[in-house]
Amino acid sequence: MFRSLTAILLLSLCLISSAFAEQKQKVGNYDIHYVALSSTFLTPSIAKSYGIKRSSYTGILNISVLDTSVEGNPAVAIEITGIANNLLDARVELKFREIREGDSIYYIAEVPYRDDQEINFNIALKHGSKLNTQLKFKQKFYVE
Repeated sequence: MFRSLTAILLLSLCLISSAFAEQKQKVGNYDIHYVALSSTFLTPSIAKSYGIKRSSYTGILNISVLDTSVEGNPAVAIEITGIANNLLDARVELKFREIREGDSIYYIAEVPYRDDQEINFNIALKHGSKLNTQLKFKQKFYVE
């Protein structure tokens, strides 16, 4: 199941990356990879196995952090919190869940949206004393 979720999220990231450019931020020795997409990209069985609400009105935020100072760029565990808000400033506190699969570590949160709605994300990431940063970006969502 973990491999299926990882494959779908990575495939989605690749598809989105090729259409809009890679969504990555480099901070010191860390690469922060992020993607926000509709939960309908997940198959019903994958969504169910992870307790993710699969809906045309629910988005998924996926974040991973890689340490580029170490050979192989391993994933690192982080402390993560965040807020999502729309243009009317309706705020949602993001509840991240950590998913580990082998050496991979992902942080996933769900966010509600309406059709043709732009969501602003403000994410705080911390890894000990080595990484303490904010990730800010916007994503427009559409109902399928």
